Amino acid sequence: MPNALTAMPFDDIRDLLKRLPGPDLAAQEAVRRRDAVLTKPPGSLGRMESLAEWLAVWQGRQKPEVTRPLVAVFATNHGIADRGVSAFPQAVTRQMVENFAAGGAAINQLCTQFDIGLKVFELALDMPTPDITATDAFQESDCAATIAYGMEAISGGVDLLCLGEMGIANTTVAAAIYHALYGGEAADWVGRGTGVDDLGLERKIAAVDEAVGRLGSERDPLEVLRRIGGREIAAMCGAILAARMEQVPVIVDGFVTTAAASLVHALEPAAIDHCLFAHCSAEAAHRRVLGYLGQSPLLDLGMRLGEGTGAALAAMLVKAAAGLHNGMATFDQAGVSAKTD
Repeated sequence: MPNALTAMPFDDIRDLLKRLPGPDLAAQEAVRRRDAVLTKPPGSLGRMESLAEWLAVWQGRQKPEVTRPLVAVFATNHGIADRGVSAFPQAVTRQMVENFAAGGAAINQLCTQFDIGLKVFELALDMPTPDITATDAFQESDCAATIAYGMEAISGGVDLLCLGEMGIANTTVAAAIYHALYGGEAADWVGRGTGVDDLGLERKIAAVDEAVGRLGSERDPLEVLRRIGGREIAAMCGAILAARMEQVPVIVDGFVTTAAASLVHALEPAAIDHCLFAHCSAEAAHRRVLGYLGQSPLLDLGMRLGEGTGAALAAMLVKAAAGLHNGMATFDQAGVSAKTD
């Protein structure tokens, strides 16, 4: 991770991308050798087997484990909410942050049930980013500083990072990012989010169209983030990069968190190889984005809450995959006859 920002702070981010560690192939081979002699037919646990391998490869451990998982929820507000693009007022963001602190949100229940840590990162809730239909979300230095702040999510010895977010109007911001990165029409990327009515949906489509129209021909991912992104998305970009540097696998939640992964992918496709995509959101465009990223989500439950809820559910399966791989006996240990040739 960069120690300090230079006069051209995005240069530090681009330099970091050149130094990302690759997969641990020795760990991958060790997992495959052990899996081949466990007391089960080869491939009989399906994707659970590949989850154990993915965890080992990106933790750099020949016996993967999940002992300190964390859901990191990044919360902020967006000036574009004033355009009537959400069914809820901006005040709900702070109210939900207080609900997280009190233990009353959906993500609290999942973290409690699955023994997952939870941290909420507040990002200037009382100072929403400007309305991105009219002006840029950040100055370059502020955007880079927010990316750097997100890197702090892995401090304290995390071994599996689950990304979540909270921010009224952030599905509008995410849709604008997708429209900028992947083209098409604004309507291709806009859904009902928190449940806007038909008029709200029209306002949302118009806002995305105006925001991306301001970019002109600009499609550099960091500039897209700076001009039409949000603080939580910038912070999650930082968390993804820092996790890669420190060999911490990442689980990406849903529609908004995937916007951060999409920006990192646009900078360097291999930079999200350590990311697992938890689920396919009920936001229709999410499936299309996952296709652009070449990702197959682990779950498809019709969820669209955010907060990292899908990521927490996926983390439970990843923990189970590690437990299966490490705890099962081999054929020799159990005295079970192996498959004959």
